[in-house]
Amino acid sequence: MNRRVVYTRGGLPADVLTVIEEPEPAGPERGQVLVRTTAFTVHPGDLQAVEAHPGKVAQPVPAGLEATGVVEAIGRGARVAPGVEVGGRVTVFPQPGAWSQWIVTDAEAVFAVPDELSDEVAAQMLANPLTAVMLRREAQEHMAVGYDGRLVQTAAGSSVGRLLTGVCRFHNLALVNVVRSDRGAAELRKRFPDVPVVSTAHPGWADEVLKAAGGRPVSVAFDPIGGKLAESLLDLLAPGGKLVSYGLIAEEPISLHASTLLNKSLTLRGRSIGRWLSEASAERRASDVATAQQIALALKDQFEVAATYGLGELADAVEHAVRPGKVGLVLVRP
Repeated sequence: MNRRVVYTRGGLPADVLTVIEEPEPAGPERGQVLVRTTAFTVHPGDLQAVEAHPGKVAQPVPAGLEATGVVEAIGRGARVAPGVEVGGRVTVFPQPGAWSQWIVTDAEAVFAVPDELSDEVAAQMLANPLTAVMLRREAQEHMAVGYDGRLVQTAAGSSVGRLLTGVCRFHNLALVNVVRSDRGAAELRKRFPDVPVVSTAHPGWADEVLKAAGGRPVSVAFDPIGGKLAESLLDLLAPGGKLVSYGLIAEEPISLHASTLLNKSLTLRGRSIGRWLSEASAERRASDVATAQQIALALKDQFEVAATYGLGELADAVEHAVRPGKVGLVLVRP
């Protein structure tokens, strides 16, 4: 039997996600690959999609977009990526329904896992590193970066935040990290001693960011939270600066007066993996995936796992995935 995670209505993931059983897939059709899943992560973006799903549906909606596993069969005519072979370890992304014991997917969504990477890293090898690649590109497109501009990122202790810090260090991009607690700041300083960290637990945290910038203008700010925090980032940006929003953790909207944009000529930019998937050319996607694999190899110590659960413990895994203060992603082994 094949066990997979589905939902039939939107709502709190712990309430609406369920595990169903169905026959194992017969095998891949032309251009497809059959993968036996060994692990997947409970990604916050996947849970947000469940919550945002409108109303009820007649057919169960498969959950998840990324998983790692082993190739069991390759269909006729499948044009696989380098290193993808029967018996080989792979990561599948993007694949709706990745939270499943067996995955039948188009060959173009299957990528080989380097031998040096564990399943724990391989299960998160693409979505988060690709987000870091996407954000780095946004920074380097800004005219001030590489000259005198500083970058600022919130939620810097998150999985994406740690990867982006590593990427910025590699590319010599000056960065100030922002987290929400002194404990988180201390943890991040241990990981990256040469990168300034500021905690929003302090009332004067915005002034601390400017001090950490050392008089250099804050050219680009990255924010997955939104709401009041994003508004504060707009105040920190130098004239001509850019706010890149890539998440929606806060429930309240970003409120601002038009004068904030006009007087400082600011740019607001929204980025998401979904837009990357729909907009990037095949060449760009191949290049970015290769870069993501290199990030995973270079920064594998930053791919933390908060806890590991079995598929029968799905509700516990989902609850843990949204728990404040956790470090790393929650892993499920089907």
